[in-house]
Amino acid sequence: MSKLLLFLFLNLFLAASLSAQKINSDYQLHIQKASSEILIDGALDEQAWLDAEVATDFFMITPMDTSFARVRTDVRMTYDDENLYLLVENFHAVEGPYMVESLRRDFSFGKNDNFLLFMDPFDDQTNGFSFGANAAGAQWDGIMYNGGSVDLSWDNKWSSKVTNYDDKWVFEAKIPFKSIRYKKGITEWGINFSRLDLKTTEKSGWAPVPRQFPSASLAYTGILVWDEAPPQTGANISVIPYALGGFSKDVSSGEEAVYRKEVGLDAKIGLTSSLNLDLTVNPDFSQVEVDRQVTNLDRFELFFPERRQFFLENGDLFAGFGYSTIRPFFSRRIGLNAPIQFGARLSGKINKNWRVGAMNMQTGKVKEDELPAQNFTVLALQRQVGARSNITGLFINKQSLNYNPDPDAEAPIYSQFNRNVGLEYNLASSNNLWTGKAMMLQSFGPDNVGNGFVHAANLKYTAGNLTWSWQHEYVSENYTAEVGYVPRRGFYKANPQVGYRWFPKSEKILSHGPDVSTTFFFNKNGEKTDNTTFLAYNLKWRSQSTFMMWTSTDYVRLQRPFDPTNYSGDTLATGTEHQWYAMGAEFTSKPQSVFTYAFTTRLGGYYANGERYNVTAELGYRFQPYVSITMNAGYNEIHLPEPWNTTSFWLVGPRVDVTMTNTLFFTAFVQYNEQIENINLNTRFQWRFKPASDLFLVYTDNYLPAPFYTKNRSLVLKFTYWWNL
Repeated sequence: MSKLLLFLFLNLFLAASLSAQKINSDYQLHIQKASSEILIDGALDEQAWLDAEVATDFFMITPMDTSFARVRTDVRMTYDDENLYLLVENFHAVEGPYMVESLRRDFSFGKNDNFLLFMDPFDDQTNGFSFGANAAGAQWDGIMYNGGSVDLSWDNKWSSKVTNYDDKWVFEAKIPFKSIRYKKGITEWGINFSRLDLKTTEKSGWAPVPRQFPSASLAYTGILVWDEAPPQTGANISVIPYALGGFSKDVSSGEEAVYRKEVGLDAKIGLTSSLNLDLTVNPDFSQVEVDRQVTNLDRFELFFPERRQFFLENGDLFAGFGYSTIRPFFSRRIGLNAPIQFGARLSGKINKNWRVGAMNMQTGKVKEDELPAQNFTVLALQRQVGARSNITGLFINKQSLNYNPDPDAEAPIYSQFNRNVGLEYNLASSNNLWTGKAMMLQSFGPDNVGNGFVHAANLKYTAGNLTWSWQHEYVSENYTAEVGYVPRRGFYKANPQVGYRWFPKSEKILSHGPDVSTTFFFNKNGEKTDNTTFLAYNLKWRSQSTFMMWTSTDYVRLQRPFDPTNYSGDTLATGTEHQWYAMGAEFTSKPQSVFTYAFTTRLGGYYANGERYNVTAELGYRFQPYVSITMNAGYNEIHLPEPWNTTSFWLVGPRVDVTMTNTLFFTAFVQYNEQIENINLNTRFQWRFKPASDLFLVYTDNYLPAPFYTKNRSLVLKFTYWWNL
């Protein structure tokens, strides 16, 4: 199978290299310099808008992709020496109020009437930016990577206004050229516009996109044709200082409260219109929302995504290398147990075909943990090949500074260094039907400890009805990525998958069809250690409700002791074999209702001839557009022989989002996790008093459930200001 995959890669590499013509090159919107001053007020009353060319006659993407959209959308764009302007008229197709969750920034796409702009200012069909709003005026912005993924954690300086009329809602935006990166001198950008109207359940795009792909797919953008090259931004330097005060108190240890008075600084320096230098001194990320907890019954470490702003722009150069469980670089390892003192990051486009990323971060010493000061260096160089494919080289170095471990110790607490070198080919055909990657990694450590090798590859075909993929992975026992996320080592994995969808001519059902996959793990001797075979049937209604029912069979031969409850401390022995069958279902209600709900169920076997039952539910209610209330609850019940017997866990998480305006937000949520015996309370108030400038007030408490006892608490008041020089 590996030889066949290599053969297909070589043929597709040749095809991708020869296919440079854009699919939707006939869809062109001409943009000219504004003929008058523009006020961002959500009104079509300036001469510049009357003179601008109009993009209209959108194509339907869902429920069908074979006709024009029923809902009319008109888009105009213009610019001046400093800003790019956008005005969109979103007409109503049927009577009734708009549908939104709240005024919360970076809203959930499928739960809001919205308009989104996707632009590829590098014209490489791989990287770009997205801006938009819902019908109540909540903003959306994100950085685009991998040809169609959007990271909404990215945040930048821009302004917008939404005004509602009887027959339409109008979205008007001003995006400073300094807030985006673009290739110098080119007069054609990839661009597309997406509209979601929940009353008609219609998603549409200006340039047509096949329904099996997201509307964000950069392979299917049209062209924004400039009357002249976009203006150079000149000195592009932004300074973002912060100041905070607060306290934290570890009540459980009886220690005195620790008071914080800190200042720090971030800076963004645009070296060119497409190459940026980010600097940070004494960064603080106290305003970043805490992770959503989960019940952990897995044998391996769980993954939680990066949310810190400094690591996000062009983050795919570093963090996108590898697969979900083979990440040689995972930025959350930096500053995990030690404060970050300073850092620098250079990233962006050198020219049409080359991207570069270079990062250096320095953490301080933690005496009580004997953790030395550490330096992290990451270098990435990417070369575009063909229309949308690329080759990336990666180097990672983690170095302990002034660290001299006891030579008589059996093993040092921390390594003196860990290095990774890798090469990866990312395949994306011009029409996006074929995608995949092939990668190799080598790790290095002191005295050859931690020297190991990784190889992995996958190939995926996505057509209108049929989807199939093959993926295999090999990770040696000694492979080490101390700055990465590789929860499992010493295995070979093979994973074929196939799915099919029918799209009937029905007034109620949009699509239905099966998915089948099987995953095998083998150890270094070629012996099977794991196998999961999964069969599901999916149903999607035109109302956007979804239902899935599934069944699976699992086999595990444990490679190390494992507690199947991740709670009791009692473990199953290495080498024991376990096999079981399970089944379940998932349902999500239509997003148009102010009351929404979803549930999942699972019942069947478990380790040691046991049984596991699981149900999760989410209830939501919104008083649009100001208040959104959700309740998440999960229950697990595990029946095992002695010494475990019956174990049960609740995980409950109510949440309230209050959005008084699209610049004033309050969020409060509680997480009760019975498995780790903790109640977490987190509240956050945010006032965006100017674009990308904020005042935060964050309060966090952790409690022991029974008896109800405070473990620790903290309060932080933080002020940030975005200042363009």
